[in-house]
Amino acid sequence: MGYGQESLVEAAAAQMRTLAYYNAFFQTTTPTATALAERIAGLAPPQFRHVFFTGSGSEANDTVIRLVRRYWDLVGQPDRKVIISRLNAYHGSTLAAASLGGMTSMHAQGGLPIPGIVHIDQPHYWAHRHGAASGLSREDFGLVAARWLEEKIAEVGADRVAAFIGEPVQGAGGVVVPPSTYWPEIQRICDRHGILLLSDEVVCGFGRTGRWWGCETFGTKPDLMTFAKGVTSGYVPLGGVMVGERIARVLIEQGGEFEHGYTYSGHPVACAVGLANLDLIERLGLVDRVREDTGPYLAQRVAELMDHPMVGEVQSCGLMAAVQLCRDVALKEAFAPDIAIGMVCRKHCFDNGLVMRAVGDRMIVAPPLIVTRAQVDEMMGLVLQALDRTLAEARAAGWI
Repeated sequence: MGYGQESLVEAAAAQMRTLAYYNAFFQTTTPTATALAERIAGLAPPQFRHVFFTGSGSEANDTVIRLVRRYWDLVGQPDRKVIISRLNAYHGSTLAAASLGGMTSMHAQGGLPIPGIVHIDQPHYWAHRHGAASGLSREDFGLVAARWLEEKIAEVGADRVAAFIGEPVQGAGGVVVPPSTYWPEIQRICDRHGILLLSDEVVCGFGRTGRWWGCETFGTKPDLMTFAKGVTSGYVPLGGVMVGERIARVLIEQGGEFEHGYTYSGHPVACAVGLANLDLIERLGLVDRVREDTGPYLAQRVAELMDHPMVGEVQSCGLMAAVQLCRDVALKEAFAPDIAIGMVCRKHCFDNGLVMRAVGDRMIVAPPLIVTRAQVDEMMGLVLQALDRTLAEARAAGWI
């Protein structure tokens, strides 16, 4: 929602004057937490009627591990503890969430991943251009990448695999938009083996992809969804887990007390801001606007960058986009890693008043949902200037 939204500020202030804080333990709640849970459930796919609030996406992804393992214990399959994730995924920074993630730099600090979490490779067409994707269309590669899940299930043993977790679009990993064939095949494999499907919607949820949820954009039916960021537009920290009926019914009817929670789960001020934020998104019709107007326009403008001599690939989905920097476009040849060309480009972006993240040699952006076409034009003009300055520096340094 961008900066300076007075309705969000006022919602926080009003709630602080009414009730700044009370916990959600021991069968207590607050009106704003109850109202927000009901509101989110009404916006979610039909299998979701229950919410477990957390303070962040990391806490939400920690929570899914406990939910998943508790579920399998209660249905008499306690050996099902292994969760399969993907390399280059990002699911948070706590021990458990960082383990779910597939960032090797994070795993190198702290002896991660923890036991019971394994990884398969990512559906990254560009990263596999000289390997598994060589000679394949994106759609054919999508099937190949999805079937890495089936191979891992066979390796671990289906009777030991509890769940598969993935971001609909890998955000921190570089806005990696999977081929259209990928998620339907993942859903088929999970269904075939009775494995729970977990959708990390911390980035993709609340309209970012042009639907309320990324799983709706890609056609999956997850059993659990985690969310954060977009629920309050970051004005106040808040996260949570949408719990599907398959799991909720077992935990409620057979599980007794679920011995899990956080001091700030369902914080009343955060929930009040969340309600105001959702009001604003709906009042402005932003999800439809992203899907029908600004998302397609961003895709159009980003595609124009393929004419640049240093751009090897572009990808976009809703209001998120990636630009892959490349030393030799014809050969799809990367820059030497020690050059860190992404950080070179990032410096030119920042120097020119543009906030753009570098993920390796991949430049990514996710503008606010309120962005206009004129602002997209302004942004893309700055991106092009940064690319031109990066190209000039690369030529002067002899990197090209």
